[in-house]
Amino acid sequence: MADYLVIVESPAKAKTIERYLGKKYKVKASMGHLRDLPKSQMGVNVEEKFEPKYITIRGKGPVLKELKTAAKKAKKVFLAADPDREGEAIAWHLAHSLDIDLDSECRVVFNEITKEAIKESFKHPRTINMDLVDAQQARRILDRLVGYNISPLLWKKVKKGLSAGRVQSVAVKMIMDREREIGKFEPEEYWSIEAGFLKDKEEFEGVFYGIDGKKQELNNKEEVDKILATLKGKKFKVDKVNKRERKRNPSTPFTTSSIQQEAARKLNFRARKTMMVAQQLYEGIDLGKKEGGITGLITYMRTDSTRISDTAKKEAVQYITENYGEEYLGKNAKPAKKTEGAQDAHEAIRPTSAFRDPKSLKSVLSRDQFRLYKLIWDRFTASQMAPAVMDTMTVHLVNEGIEFRATGSKVKFKGFMKVYIEGRDDNKKEEDTLLPDIEEGMSVEAKAIEPNQHFTQPPPRYTEARLVKTMEEQGIGRPSTFAPTLDTIQRRGYVTLDNKRFVPTELGEIVIDLIEEFFPEIIDVDFTVKMEGDLDSIEEGKREWVQIIDSFYQGFDKRLEIAEKEMEKIEIKDEPAGIDCENCGHEMVYKMGRYGKFLACSNFPECRNTKPILKEIGVKCPNCKEGNVVERKTKKRRTFYGCDNYPKCEFISWDKPISRPCPKCESLLVEKKNKKGTQINCTNCDYQEEVQD
Repeated sequence: MADYLVIVESPAKAKTIERYLGKKYKVKASMGHLRDLPKSQMGVNVEEKFEPKYITIRGKGPVLKELKTAAKKAKKVFLAADPDREGEAIAWHLAHSLDIDLDSECRVVFNEITKEAIKESFKHPRTINMDLVDAQQARRILDRLVGYNISPLLWKKVKKGLSAGRVQSVAVKMIMDREREIGKFEPEEYWSIEAGFLKDKEEFEGVFYGIDGKKQELNNKEEVDKILATLKGKKFKVDKVNKRERKRNPSTPFTTSSIQQEAARKLNFRARKTMMVAQQLYEGIDLGKKEGGITGLITYMRTDSTRISDTAKKEAVQYITENYGEEYLGKNAKPAKKTEGAQDAHEAIRPTSAFRDPKSLKSVLSRDQFRLYKLIWDRFTASQMAPAVMDTMTVHLVNEGIEFRATGSKVKFKGFMKVYIEGRDDNKKEEDTLLPDIEEGMSVEAKAIEPNQHFTQPPPRYTEARLVKTMEEQGIGRPSTFAPTLDTIQRRGYVTLDNKRFVPTELGEIVIDLIEEFFPEIIDVDFTVKMEGDLDSIEEGKREWVQIIDSFYQGFDKRLEIAEKEMEKIEIKDEPAGIDCENCGHEMVYKMGRYGKFLACSNFPECRNTKPILKEIGVKCPNCKEGNVVERKTKKRRTFYGCDNYPKCEFISWDKPISRPCPKCESLLVEKKNKKGTQINCTNCDYQEEVQD
């Protein structure tokens, strides 16, 4: 019989930790929370200082029974849930359920699941931190008060099954505001003039800058024509050459927000997938007996800190010195300035050992695990390396006072860029743009001068990565809430993803407009940021959670009363679709559903015929030659393409078919997405072509 019982959240984590601790310890998993507010009722007593009513979560009874039995047999119980607010709350709930003295040193925390970290943490158990617990309780109760009061109101006034959340509503409002910005946007014309120059048979490019040393914008063709008419001949004098050395510093190690953004850019991962794979790497991967068995490969993945431990720094220094040389070593690598509101309770996300390079682990990791681990390892290692040194050159070329400029850069010393370069949202590649050896006073010839018309573009729709970045910058939510927030607003049908960018649904707009009218503080960014700050102050022991909830609820309760009386009932009318139901002959209509609009028979409930709205892509089915290829969605909202003659014709394709046949073999061509952009491939032969995105 084991002397000590250790309780963690997941079985994977339990298995890893039990091996490190030895025979005297038995490690069991609680499978997350065991107690929570009931789903069937509010569960918060507003009259009694917002006292929460916790119950055992349905289905968790057997787990709790097993833990109680094990706890009674053990000399001591250690609660080793995750090292954050949520983990502290899980430990507190377990202590209550298992009759563990809250003043006892029963809480153990660690930032990484390695033998050394686990053994060290068990030398320093502590009491449960009630400030952390209260901060989690305050968030949970606040969200329950908002959700369980506004949601029934929406059921009565709009549609059954609707719900409203605090942080989620702000995110939907941001997406909706961006869509309205795009709708109102009026493009403006502007021009550029590009020139191809020749110097001793070496070509380089320059762009129009201005006149007589002053920068000038080109707004129309008349201005462009005037400049082109002023130029005399094709000879340009090199008026000035600016050369300078520029240093570029590496990015800091990952936070939760930055890893979600970079995994989206480089690996095409959704935020939820990034966190799921990171959890696997954190909880432990079996490296085989020779390498120590199950081992946690990264530190805790919910953090907004860029700090790293001295031990990790020393390992990185040794690895970089041995593998790249001392000249690649960063001098006094410092963490980035702490973001306002950042908790800094943990380290940044980093590998648990710099010596476990990605290549050495490829055989024991799945493809997704390997790609994410490599991203984390590369970023951490690069963060401790020397800056890259760039030689930059700007050439000022003049003809009749009209100035063109050519810029070039060359990597003089790669530094951290030998390992890793941060991705960019604009997809521009990091490449050397070399200029020939040019000196002031020289004369070069313009090979070609081309004017180009452009129009300003509307602000882009939010991708998951861009929305996470904006939420973090504005202080909305915390590391643990980003991925669940994005998941929730899609599940509720308030937004959809179109080409990996968020678009609000009609239902989302209706709900947010109502919330904005009757509960403006719920979707006010400043209010949400202040509330996050209040929750942080509870965690820091500076404020009482009941006071913060009370100050919010007083105004919220009054708004609820007004909304009950004044919010008008909104009927979402069905739109006629202009086609008849093939089952009963009644007219089909467009209805609003969880995932947007769909086709349904107007004779419901007598006739329950429904159909998805099919989006044609202008391609005849290559299989049956009769139907048209249409865009469809799986249950998980992944896009695929199929024949509208289904089930008679079962043609499907994950890649988008295009209308023209393969020039080589006449077979079907499809668009394939990859890291470089879009490529057109033949489904039968080796024909392919690149597409400029």
